[in-house]
Amino acid sequence: MLGTIIGDICGSKYESRKWTGKTWDFDLFPPGARFTDDTVMTMAVARAIMDAHGNPTHEHFINAFHRFGKLYPHAGYGHKFREWLASGSSEAYGSFGNGGAMRVSPVAWAYGSLEDVEKYARVSSAATHDHPEGIKGAVAVAGAIFLARTGAGKDAIREYSAALGYDMDRKLAEFGPAYIFSSRAQTSVPEAIIAFLESADFESAIKNAIWLGGDCDTQAAIAGSIAEAFYGGVPEWMKEKAMKHLDDNLRTGVASWLQWLEMMGKE
Repeated sequence: MLGTIIGDICGSKYESRKWTGKTWDFDLFPPGARFTDDTVMTMAVARAIMDAHGNPTHEHFINAFHRFGKLYPHAGYGHKFREWLASGSSEAYGSFGNGGAMRVSPVAWAYGSLEDVEKYARVSSAATHDHPEGIKGAVAVAGAIFLARTGAGKDAIREYSAALGYDMDRKLAEFGPAYIFSSRAQTSVPEAIIAFLESADFESAIKNAIWLGGDCDTQAAIAGSIAEAFYGGVPEWMKEKAMKHLDDNLRTGVASWLQWLEMMGKE
């Protein structure tokens, strides 16, 4: 979860047209950086899992999304999700966006088998993003995190993602200046995974994802979530800076989640 939050905050200022450079020499916590809907909904997923004692249904996730959406109405939600929150709906809306993938990291830490991780990744995504591509994105990210935290190498993570149908033979440098903003799961999730695969450490995974441009906060959140698991945590200085960007409620939520994991023997 910390990797998700750090990636979200670091990428927030560079999202979309705000970030036009193609250099790795940039500030990871620039003035104006903030947490966005990626962090808020990741916390909602964690809360749903905890409230359901590890066995969440669609209803648990839906309730958590509405609860956190009301607490943070201006977090930067996409248009469709914002409408869904405002309507109070409990029905998914067929989205193939990357919203299910950006928030899924708690699922990858809560369960002890890839089968269960994939199961609850589907459930968490399908509560809103129930298009096959939206669900696939959530499964791909959760599966990559689980593999990373259980000792799999990058080749295994690449093969897992490719088996789901993503083109994982591309190189980061190939994207270049032509890469543009996309919140579609099919054109942002594999790119975020590639950003992780070409990293040397946690910090470079975040920088790779931001360098891509486009949906920087979400792609850095995804890359960061996998990198945290693969590299055995996050740099302390980045954790400290990120926590200062959260409010008391979110900081308490992070602490509760880490305590729950420890109690359940998942860390």
